[in-house]
Amino acid sequence: MVKLNDEEGAAMAPGHQPTNGYLLVPGGEPPGKVSAELQNGPKAGCLTLNGVSRESLAAAAEALCRPQTPLAPEEETQTRLLPTGPGEETPGTEGSPAPQTALSARRFVVLLIFSLYSLVNAFQWIQYSVISNVFEGFYGVSSLHIDWLSMVYMLAYVPLIFPATWLLDTRGLRLTALLGSGLNCLGAWVKCASVQQHLFWVTMLGQCLCSVAQVFILGLPSRIASVWFGPKEVSTACATAVLGNQLGAAIGFLLPPVLVPNTQNNTDLLACNISTMFYGTSSVATFLCFLTIIAFKEKPQYPPSQAQAALQNSPPAEYSYKKSIRNLFRNVPFVLLLITYGIITGAFYSVSTLLNQMILTYYKGEEVNAGKIGLTLVVAGMVGSILCGFWLDYTKIYKQTTLIVYILSFLGMVIFTFTLDLGYSIVVFVTGGVLGFFMTGYLPLGFEFAVEITYPESEGTSSGLLNAAAQIFGILFTLAQGKLTTDYSPKAGNIFLCVWMFLGIILTALIKSDLRRHNINIGIANGDIKAVIEDSPTDQESKTIVMSKQSESAI
Repeated sequence: MVKLNDEEGAAMAPGHQPTNGYLLVPGGEPPGKVSAELQNGPKAGCLTLNGVSRESLAAAAEALCRPQTPLAPEEETQTRLLPTGPGEETPGTEGSPAPQTALSARRFVVLLIFSLYSLVNAFQWIQYSVISNVFEGFYGVSSLHIDWLSMVYMLAYVPLIFPATWLLDTRGLRLTALLGSGLNCLGAWVKCASVQQHLFWVTMLGQCLCSVAQVFILGLPSRIASVWFGPKEVSTACATAVLGNQLGAAIGFLLPPVLVPNTQNNTDLLACNISTMFYGTSSVATFLCFLTIIAFKEKPQYPPSQAQAALQNSPPAEYSYKKSIRNLFRNVPFVLLLITYGIITGAFYSVSTLLNQMILTYYKGEEVNAGKIGLTLVVAGMVGSILCGFWLDYTKIYKQTTLIVYILSFLGMVIFTFTLDLGYSIVVFVTGGVLGFFMTGYLPLGFEFAVEITYPESEGTSSGLLNAAAQIFGILFTLAQGKLTTDYSPKAGNIFLCVWMFLGIILTALIKSDLRRHNINIGIANGDIKAVIEDSPTDQESKTIVMSKQSESAI
């Protein structure tokens, strides 16, 4: 008898000898060519070897061993891992059963540690901008200098993303995580030495180190989710990893106005308050760095999904970082997603950086409320991220969800723009929450959609390129919106963002949805395989066993 693994499914590549006395028969063969005589009646597509002519066997063997047409070079990566048709097993695992998969309890520890040090990094990104007027007075610099303390995160990412993703792909997840956590800790301690009015360059140096750490952080959510989590929880895990970064931004909006109130008439007290914030941040960053060293592992003992197993079983020599980059830029849906993700995330970065200036233009002396509005924006986005993650894991409807969230983000930006100057702060809280729910909730959607349409390329590379696009658009949008806000009004700067987001909606609608990772997960589990038992030397009675699959889900 045949023993099937119900959870993993059974699959065997065409053209290879079966094991344990089984012979594969192609499911699509016409019943006239291959037939079976069972006790309860004939079944098409099944075969017993008793009484079968050599011609029938030759026809079956020929059908199983037909040569394949050579593919173009850009398709080599796909053919390594992706099935070429319904029921065909993933190349690279021919003649072997589906690999063992399991979920490790450590995955939650890895996710928690990453989320926490990502939180601290995001906090350090926004801690200056939310009280920009306070730091302008303390260091005696212009608002543009303070804006650059935020934009340096975006500027550093662009040239460093390629070496960072190369390191992730060639040296692994653990080393990348250690660099991110370690540089984040080092940058926090450098800032502690900058609490004097003439040492702006030292605080900029510390912020530069933190911005380099960010390069080794932002591309990891989708990689951690894929390497450690199963198919039914991968989108939620990615959303949770992104959530840590968003929570850091939320705390960055909330705590600095409380820890460092505007006491510029008392410089010593102001320096003491800034020092308290810096030392507190560095202490937490140090603790998390030690946790990363102790508990953050490269990968679980067993892969969590068939898609991940296929990647791990592929020969390392076949991987080429340059070829991977080239394949990504030849992938038209990914290029469109690259632009649309850059637009919406760059707009979020710009709004976050300039929120304090926008609020104080219409609500004088409301630094604390400006921080709370920023907190509302990000917390609402955290809720949106988690809900979107659950929704994707449940439905696997990527493009439609991405398009709807993009449209709602645009509508939220329009409403926020035209209600900002009404004079009612409660309205700004509500519209800011709506804007954050959809705009920030889009971030994990973009990551997961990219992984789906670019599989089997590295998750770190696709995520890194998305983040690089976001940083480029973030710098351009922050400079342009800041100029429009200063020279005209916050409304002019926000309208500028609305126009770009409308363009993003059009481009998102043009993205073709090809869910490659999802296809391989359900393809291996539901392989279209039929097998029969050859005559046993001790049992001359023919027996036939049929293994069938449920029809593949429409995607």
